[in-house]
Amino acid sequence: MTNIKKLGLTALAGSLVATSAYAGALDVSGTAKLTYVSQDEDEVTGNPYSNNQGISFSGSGDLDNGMTIKYGYTMTNAAFSSSTLKLDMGDAGELSYADSNSATGISAYDDVMPTAGEEVWDDVAGDGNGVTTINNDGTLGYKGSFAGVGISASYNPDSNLATQATAPATGGSSKSLVLTSGDLMDGLEVGYGVGDKNGNSGSHNGTDLTTMFAKYTAGSITAGLQYSETDVSAASGDNERLHYAISMAVNENISASFGSSTVDYESSAKVDQENIGFAVSYTMGSMTVVAFQNTEDNSGGTSGSDDKVTEISVAFAF
Repeated sequence: MTNIKKLGLTALAGSLVATSAYAGALDVSGTAKLTYVSQDEDEVTGNPYSNNQGISFSGSGDLDNGMTIKYGYTMTNAAFSSSTLKLDMGDAGELSYADSNSATGISAYDDVMPTAGEEVWDDVAGDGNGVTTINNDGTLGYKGSFAGVGISASYNPDSNLATQATAPATGGSSKSLVLTSGDLMDGLEVGYGVGDKNGNSGSHNGTDLTTMFAKYTAGSITAGLQYSETDVSAASGDNERLHYAISMAVNENISASFGSSTVDYESSAKVDQENIGFAVSYTMGSMTVVAFQNTEDNSGGTSGSDDKVTEISVAFAF
């Protein structure tokens, strides 16, 4: 019995030594955020105060071939929020798999206009209208940079794809590609992206997405312009979105921004949806205070349907 115990302990110790040669690092960070939200008087919102907490795990480990594996997992209020697994191949770029929060393809560039807070369309009734994005759950991605041109691509198989053998009228997939360049002149970044968002039929009656943008930074000021198109198969279902914004770093702690966007609907029964947003942020060490107000006219293209949201938050990073 003694010899068996010694043999077991020896084998365990050997396995631990072998494993430690491939050990990486796992870091934990967290946030705590207190938020006050005020909406239109005709909206029932309940208690305007809320609190949420986030915990993020990030790890990395080196491979024998010089590549690096990176892992990230985020929880919000003790519930799953997002996760990523990345293979950093150095100059060859980075492969990734993401759930809920894709950092590749057109979803990563759906709105890149400068802001000190949230996007001008965030948290109002027309939230996301005209924004070019695809499903982010279970997305395969790639990004890299070659000769000054950035490449970001994504592929998302539809959840019904596995059933196409028995039900070929369902399913599809989404894919997108974005090219960016920051070498045209100092302070200028431009980008162009296309996407094919899956529909609900095997004939690929999906949505064609296009976005293009330019941002220019001069000193403490950044200004941007972004144009997006959404082309659906249904008649009179297309829309175009034009968004411009400007932000200024007042000093190393305070930033402010203003933005405006207009969604132009193809349907003659709809009018333009117009959004305007103001935001300001203040950072002091690990504390960040953000305040913004977004207003919206003709939500979803419905004349006279307006909305407004004002939010103030205090966040602490640990």
